[in-house]
Formats: sequence, C-alpha cells, structure tokens
Amino acid sequence: MLSRLLSGQQRLIFLTLAIALHVALAIGAGRYVFTFRQAPKTPELDAEVFFIKDEPPPQLAPPLNQPFSPQDAAPVKAVTADKVPATMAAPAAPSAEEWAFATKYTNKNSKGYRHSWGQQVRSMMGTAVEGPDQGEVRFRIEIAPNGTLAQLDTLWSTSALAEKLARKAIQNMPALPPTPTGKPLIFEKTISFSPFASDGPPTYKDDCLPDTPAFKNPFAWDGKSEQVKAQPAPTEPKLDAQAMEECLRQLPKDTLEAEMARDQRIMDQWGSSKTGR
Repeated sequence: MLSRLLSGQQRLIFLTLAIALHVALAIGAGRYVFTFRQAPKTPELDAEVFFIKDEPPPQLAPPLNQPFSPQDAAPVKAVTADKVPATMAAPAAPSAEEWAFATKYTNKNSKGYRHSWGQQVRSMMGTAVEGPDQGEVRFRIEIAPNGTLAQLDTLWSTSALAEKLARKAIQNMPALPPTPTGKPLIFEKTISFSPFASDGPPTYKDDCLPDTPAFKNPFAWDGKSEQVKAQPAPTEPKLDAQAMEECLRQLPKDTLEAEMARDQRIMDQWGSSKTGR
C-alpha cells in the first residue's frame, strides 16, 4: 500500500514538474516572439534651429489710382558695353587689268563688268561698322554703251545709310569704260555694307554651260484666278560650236581667291561647310 502511495506521489510530482516546465517554456517563447515582432525604435533626430531676421517689408508698387513718381522706381545699375563692334574696311577699287578683262568679257550678260561695277561702288562707300546702320541695298542699273549711268532704281534696302552711301558713290564714280557688247547693259546688283559680308570675285568656269532653271512651285495659287498647273520654265539651249568656241576663249584662269569667295558665299547662304560642287 505504501509503495503504491509513493508511486502515486511520484507521479504527481513528475506531472507537476512537467506542467511547470511547459508553462516556463511557453512564457519564454512568448517573450521571444513579442521581442522579435516589436518595431525598431526610431533614432532621435537632431533638431535644427532657424533664426528669422527682422527686415522691413518689400516696397510695393503704388496703386493704380495713384500717379507714379520717379522716386518710386528702383535704382538701375548702369550697364557698360565692353564689346568692340566689328568693322570691315572698304575693298580696293578694280585694277586696270580687271577693267581690261571686264570690257572684253561678254558671257553671262557681261558678268565681269557687272562685278567690277559693284566693287567700284563698294570701294567708295568706306568702312562698314557693326550696328544698326549695316545692311544691304539692291539696285536696278542701266549702263549706256559708252559706260555712263543711264538709270538707277532702288529695288529694296535694309539700311538707309547703305543706300545713301551707295548712291553718293555712284554719282561720284570715275569715267567707266564702254560696255563689252557695245549695247546698253541692264542688270540688278546688291551692294552689301556689312562687316560680315563681302562680294568676292566670281567664278567663270561654268559660264559656257546653260543656266539651271530656277525652281517654281507649279501648284502656287493666288486664291482668285483659275487653278492651273504651271509649266516648268524652258531650259536654256546649249551654245552652238562657234559660240562655244568664243565663250571658252574668253574664260579666264580660275584663281584661289575666286574659289575661296565662292565657298564662303555658299557657307553663308546655307550655313554649312558642305560646298557641293
């Protein structure tokens, strides 16, 4: 009987110890889980202190019904321009050799004579200075067979000073040689009075070839007349054998200055270094 009782007490003790052990394990596991799931503490940030300076309020514009006085305007600092305007001296007048060539060259409506005439005018206009007075003027000129001016009309102008100087130069031009063909020479010429443009010597190597017809939009319409598709302009006929021989005989030798002037004009016109031949 005693052995049975002791064994029962032992069972009770073992059961009690087992329950206590399970409770302790459950409590420990709960604390671990609660500690693991707890959000981390946010670190404390250093506080920044700002000081506001006490300044007078900005001056507001006067009301619309109050007249404005010069004293209300804010002071304006004077701006000084340090840039020196660009200049270009007048080119030299055509030499005697250039005029001798111009009086004999009949190709392309006396191309050499027309160029020498424009160079003579520009050489008498003086130095071109960058600014509001720079510009261009285009004339329609008629030269009599003896080289005197028969008619001068202004087609357009972008500078009153350029037109004034050009007309003064034309009135004071020296006596010019007769025209190459012995007939009145009628042409249009643009005189550039600018430090960024110059009328260099032309090239003559393609003067015996027909001119390329200018492009004209065949579908252009003024909105009033009947819509008709414009026909392309006829191409210039080629020279016959005798005329070609005479044309080639008049052609001068190409110069480096003429080629450089041609390339520069193309670059100024198209804004590209591709000259295209």
